[in-house]
Amino acid sequence: MAKNNQKTALSLRAQNITPSITLAITSKAKEMRDEGINVLGFGAGEPDFDTPEHIKKEARKAIDEGFTKYTPAAGTVELRKAVGNEFEKETGIGYDVSQIVISCGAKHSLCNLFQCILNEGDEVIIPSPYWVSYPEMVKMAGGIPVFVRGDEKDYFQLTIRNLAKTITPRTKAIIINSPCNPTGCIMDEKILKEIAEFAIENNIFVVSDEIYNRIVYGNMEAKSILTVCPGLKDLTIVINGVSKSFSMTGWRIGYMAAPKPIASAVASYQSHSTSNPTSIAQKAALAALNGGYGCVKEMVEEFKKRRDYMVDKLNSIPGISCTKPGGAFYVFPNISRFGMKSTDFASNLLKNEHVAVVPGSAFGWDTHVRLSYAVSMEVIKEGLDRVEKYVKAL
Repeated sequence: MAKNNQKTALSLRAQNITPSITLAITSKAKEMRDEGINVLGFGAGEPDFDTPEHIKKEARKAIDEGFTKYTPAAGTVELRKAVGNEFEKETGIGYDVSQIVISCGAKHSLCNLFQCILNEGDEVIIPSPYWVSYPEMVKMAGGIPVFVRGDEKDYFQLTIRNLAKTITPRTKAIIINSPCNPTGCIMDEKILKEIAEFAIENNIFVVSDEIYNRIVYGNMEAKSILTVCPGLKDLTIVINGVSKSFSMTGWRIGYMAAPKPIASAVASYQSHSTSNPTSIAQKAALAALNGGYGCVKEMVEEFKKRRDYMVDKLNSIPGISCTKPGGAFYVFPNISRFGMKSTDFASNLLKNEHVAVVPGSAFGWDTHVRLSYAVSMEVIKEGLDRVEKYVKAL
């Protein structure tokens, strides 16, 4: 009789997936809440606003009209045209419908992409700090993540000098994310241009994750790398979606614009995995894109108030320093002066003051923690008062 060995039953690829470093704290916070403890959480990666009514109305209409069947695997032509129009407005570059693929969230778009462009051992350059899922997505596709550390003094941006040190014959792509999760920082036009020139010179793909590009503050502008360098189009895959800007995280609609061979491969890959994204959610996403950005601006105005309060408060706490983000809805304060790992800082903060934050080690920076301000101002004020109390007791 064969022995039941679960470890050897798993593929090496599955065994190499790194569990989320935040899992223990998230589980502990839930356990504490279940016990009736008032835990304040700053881990939210989604807006705390409801999906706008005009979008929900279109989804209800789709259900009533029976739009509940399969669509083309790459999404409806109507939605792909709308996405192409959005990309053209944002970058000045036109895309044919055949170059657009709608997927089940921007994360799904990224996963599909790496499955379609990476061979075993191909390397993907990932600026650090980075969104926690980038390295795992690359590894799941057989690739190797290669990290390039940014400079906090320059809003965590990488330098072309450090980028040049990482290039090898196996380099296939570089990921850029602006505004960035976890820092909220926006890449300078100068840096974008240098990256574009680097990619062209070395014939590598640029994967531009622009999921937060509509959540920017003041006079800041999150330019697409294609706006800076239109000649990079044949090497660029742009990723975006409706999740963050329109508070539609649960609707699971993301999309990409890519060179036609890549878009075709992704559509084919998707046809054998998920098939089409939900038909009803596609109708809702179409309403979002066609409905203007008034609802987005209202949300961003509120986020700005929270950001300003949070940054000022954190910088007033002895031992903590915090760069002001230009976009997204996260801050990434430096807690290195306390001489402890970010996981210890987060764990003790949760234990002692019942505040949940995300350790910076999840993003490749063990000297920082991430806090989301996609929570109410009431939670922000009380939560940061607790952080201050915790720090003063160290």
